[in-house]
Amino acid sequence: QFRQTQLSRLPSEDLEFLGRYLLAGFSIKAVAEESGLGYVAIRNRLDRAIESYRQLCSNEEVKRAILERLEKGEISPRDAAEAIERI
Repeated sequence: QFRQTQLSRLPSEDLEFLGRYLLAGFSIKAVAEESGLGYVAIRNRLDRAIESYRQLCSNEEVKRAILERLEKGEISPRDAAEAIERI
């Protein structure tokens, strides 16, 4: 059975960047040396990746809440689908 995580839903360039960051021992300095980018550029990319991940997690919580309301009969399937599409 396959399971998709929030990390796997990140854009590919964020995943590649986070992979390089991981392999560099979570060192911004090491990533900067390897890539030729400055500290600020690396930090900005890291901050964007973190914010993307936070947004994905938040969206997932909202989806769960909508599905719980659907399960309880508080909203219709159509309303649930529309709410999820707006996320």
